[in-house]
Amino acid sequence: MTIDASLSQFLAAACPLVGDTGYRFYFTAETRAVGEKLGLNGMEFYVIGRGGALGDCDGAALAANFGYFNPAVIGGAWESAKTKCTPRAAGRAHLECSAEFGRSKFASIPNLAAFVAAADAVNAAADPDGLGLYAAMKCEPLASDVPGRAMQLATVLREFRGSAHLAAIRAAGLTSKVAHFIKRPNDAKMFGWSEDDVAKVTDAQRAQWDTAEKLTDVMVAPAYGVLDAAGREAFLAGITAMHGIASS
Repeated sequence: MTIDASLSQFLAAACPLVGDTGYRFYFTAETRAVGEKLGLNGMEFYVIGRGGALGDCDGAALAANFGYFNPAVIGGAWESAKTKCTPRAAGRAHLECSAEFGRSKFASIPNLAAFVAAADAVNAAADPDGLGLYAAMKCEPLASDVPGRAMQLATVLREFRGSAHLAAIRAAGLTSKVAHFIKRPNDAKMFGWSEDDVAKVTDAQRAQWDTAEKLTDVMVAPAYGVLDAAGREAFLAGITAMHGIASS
């Protein structure tokens, strides 16, 4: 599939903002407090909350849907969290934390309803086949109020591209471990990997990464492509404003 220039430019502008906005509630004091009420520490609530829509799967299956992390680290947190809270309940509590973040931050953004309409259209058009974590999250109900739903849509669409990117990485011949070293070389230890492995990335693997990035765009393009010029403008204006507030 060839992506036309205007859509390619839109994806290049919008998708990084979605990716850098949708997670911003993960470790706030308010989110941590919700997790604590469920008996979960910050890492446990992150793992079982983000992955909870998948239900009571094995830790190895959960880790495969997250990617990037050392499976022993992410799977261990998942199994520990499951002894304290059911995954679906934690997942919905976590998604509600996303909505609360939106309500606390985005209520004053002008014309945010237009962003929500555009993001809803993208989410509705997105094909979840083969995208495990996104497919599960897409089934979850979203908030009806504009600022809460706006943040939840950023969170869910972040998983859309993230799940597509995991598939693209494998199609390009990379492991998510190596992909992590390319994308986030300074975060290896935080994700459970040895920092010594970062230096072992080859030029050939970096070329595979570039291929995976292009393939990811191809995979998400049909969903974003349902937006007309006005829809793209509304989407980009909304996510730009949200990102500015969320990252400040």
